[in-house]
Amino acid sequence: MPELTPVWTLVAYPVALGAFTFAAAAFDTGRPLSRVARLLVQQRRRTLLPDTLLVRVGVAGLLAAAVLAGIVLPLGDVPLLGLDVGIVWFNAMEVCVWGALWLTGWGVNSVPPLVGGYRFIAQGLAYELPHMFALITAGLGAGSLRMTDVVQAQQGLWFAVWMPAAFGVYLVSALAMAFWGPMSQPLGADIAGGVTSELAGADRLLFGIGRYALLSVVAAAAVPLFLGGGAGPWLPAWVWTVLKTAAVLAVLVWARHRFPAVRMDRFMQASWLVLIPVTLVQLLIVGIVVV
Repeated sequence: MPELTPVWTLVAYPVALGAFTFAAAAFDTGRPLSRVARLLVQQRRRTLLPDTLLVRVGVAGLLAAAVLAGIVLPLGDVPLLGLDVGIVWFNAMEVCVWGALWLTGWGVNSVPPLVGGYRFIAQGLAYELPHMFALITAGLGAGSLRMTDVVQAQQGLWFAVWMPAAFGVYLVSALAMAFWGPMSQPLGADIAGGVTSELAGADRLLFGIGRYALLSVVAAAAVPLFLGGGAGPWLPAWVWTVLKTAAVLAVLVWARHRFPAVRMDRFMQASWLVLIPVTLVQLLIVGIVVV
């Protein structure tokens, strides 16, 4: 049964997500407010025979998927929505991200965005299985798919310590899920910006907000899954949650320009030949220890 939602989380969740989204944009671009002002006054770009409805659904769907993925993550000790299958819910929202990018790329009726959309589908086929196995490993270690139970199971030792392979694979797949840094080929410069090449004005602004929000959510998910949630000395649980999320988010943002872009075929090869076997071995070890 879902846990009762404290009233304060209804206010704290959007405030926290908005703050991390703004911080990620500020750390990445340097001047997010001036960029927002420029996009707000910019006219939307029109292509020949676009499917406007699909584009709007795709652009808004990216932000919606990020928001929905984050509602199961504990804010300190309690989440906005305490589902028994919180890990499954978080993983399922990725499917919405796949759909959002593909609809945006398809709907504008232009080659570069369509190529970018298909690139993300190919990227998803590469990262999804190791990502899913990393999440299952955390759930197996806790004996539950509820996020708060996963946090409780780390009272003695963080999962990042005794599940380092799963934690590392999660961070790599988080970059791919948010099409960020070396995994940003769906928005590649070689295809004129890919999915975003025909977006301008409010559409591009909303898409950018959704992307930073998604990056913030995948960073925040690492905290309850592998970093002990709000556990820590002296400070309240929500403070530790904020500090740990900020640290993971800073690492992900920093990684954007530090690593070369990864081609889809090579990422697919590395994923199936390295990441999946590594996560399966980690899953087996955790299963033996738990049982």
